[in-house]
Amino acid sequence: MCHDLIENDRFIIGKMVEYHMDLALKKSRLKADQRLSKSMKGELLDIIAHAEILQVQSAEANAQAVQLQAALAKAQEQAKSIQCHNDKLIFELAYLRRMHFGAKTEAWPTDQRDLFEECFSEDVAAIEAELEKKATAAALKAAAKATPVRKQGRQPLPEHLPRVDIVHDIDSCDCAECGRTLVKIGEDVTEKLTVQPAVFSVERHITQKYACRTCETVVAEPVAPAIIDGGSVSTDLLAWVIVGKFVDHLPLYRIEQIGARNKVPLPRSNLSAWVGRIGVALAPLCDRLADHLRRRSCLHADETPVAQLDPKNGKNKRAYLWVYRSNDLEGDPPIVVFDYQTGRGGSHVRNFLGEWRGHLMVDDYAGYKACFAGDENAAVELGCMAHARRKFFDLHAANQSPIAAKALDWFGLLYQIERDAKDVTVENRAQLREQNSCVVLGEFHEWLTKTRATVAPGGALMKAIDYSLRRWPALIRYAKTGHLPIDNNPVENAVRPIAIGRKNWLHYGSERSGHRAAVIHSLMATAKLNGLDPAAWLADVLDKLPTWPNSRIDELLPLVGYKVGRVR
Repeated sequence: MCHDLIENDRFIIGKMVEYHMDLALKKSRLKADQRLSKSMKGELLDIIAHAEILQVQSAEANAQAVQLQAALAKAQEQAKSIQCHNDKLIFELAYLRRMHFGAKTEAWPTDQRDLFEECFSEDVAAIEAELEKKATAAALKAAAKATPVRKQGRQPLPEHLPRVDIVHDIDSCDCAECGRTLVKIGEDVTEKLTVQPAVFSVERHITQKYACRTCETVVAEPVAPAIIDGGSVSTDLLAWVIVGKFVDHLPLYRIEQIGARNKVPLPRSNLSAWVGRIGVALAPLCDRLADHLRRRSCLHADETPVAQLDPKNGKNKRAYLWVYRSNDLEGDPPIVVFDYQTGRGGSHVRNFLGEWRGHLMVDDYAGYKACFAGDENAAVELGCMAHARRKFFDLHAANQSPIAAKALDWFGLLYQIERDAKDVTVENRAQLREQNSCVVLGEFHEWLTKTRATVAPGGALMKAIDYSLRRWPALIRYAKTGHLPIDNNPVENAVRPIAIGRKNWLHYGSERSGHRAAVIHSLMATAKLNGLDPAAWLADVLDKLPTWPNSRIDELLPLVGYKVGRVR
């Protein structure tokens, strides 16, 4: 019975320890119990005392567990933060490596490209030539007809190029076997593309003079006004210099070297003076081009940094070329205008646009926001879908994120619709967008919202998703019309030559030279967009400009329909 009591009390004590019962109360009950012997009571009290110790230890263990859990949660949070930071660094490193070493294309799906395509083409051509030689030698050795080497098809040479015939004929028309006269049965024609490097020549303008002996007067054809009075260079040479510098991105010292190779002195000081004078002469054309641009209902805008020489501080300072481009979907001739400014403030955009109101396609730079704030007559913001897509493309290129790949598939659907609607009317494009683009955009937005709730905060993926969601009203505005663009790629393509050129000419000499360069950049870029040869157009305009009336200045703009008619 005592043993059973002891086991029962132990069970009770265990329960007390398990559920944290009041052991002090149990001790008083044991002391008052007369059924138990003194030794038994002592044993039970020892058990209760041990239980109290266990209770204290349990409480301490629980407190330590709570502290450990808090420390673990903190460590997990720190590890998560470190992982996000690490992922960010890995993403930035991969992005910088791709920008520096990899292909810049954002095509999807991505194709593996050889970084040295020119060397690869040269190697292929050399190997083909060696194979042809070996095949010919083997055929001669075997005294059998060689199997012709299968070549890839070549595109015919352009039909508009002049042809110069070089006839290859035999020395004698008599048969070497019988001596009779050979009869011509045909000919083989092979065309080879050739080029003639810059050839300098001298134009001799001879003005005939006539005199009347009776009246003692002299009559002669008046000398035509020139863009550079008293200059010894033709408009063809001036156009060649301008196109070399602003289209082919050649610094003036390289143009000087080209002349030196042909034993023609072209001092850099003279070249600089010519560029300055032409920039001033063409400024009215650029101003008029900007007026035409501001008449359009939808514009693209972007900016790119350039360096300006700062002689006072002995170094360069940062300036900006602001770029404005017309919308291709409206059907009017394309126009590009560059505006040189010393800063990146939004006031430069407002000063250029003035009272213009319409749809403005821009990136998320804060300087443009003031154009969209204010009354109902403010400009309407269009978001660039390519910028939103680029966030996911860079992420996928860095770590092959499957979520980024899925987002790129969504963007691919939207751009496929735009490709299908490229050559249709504005009304049909609006219908296609309403039926297809709006549906895809709705599903895409739902996917972005759901996906955001599952990704880690602070990472590159969440930033990419947040960019699209934050810009969503501006991003989808195009889909409700048939004439608004989906992205800002047209103006970015106009900026790209500037990025190439600044690696060659490095900086602008002054603020004035920056403004003159912006004038020439605008006219050259617009001429190329309208399918004109910049050199031919510029030479023609430089001939006409000295005597051209201001009332007809629109006829000189480098737009579609301009006819080059040299005045001599």
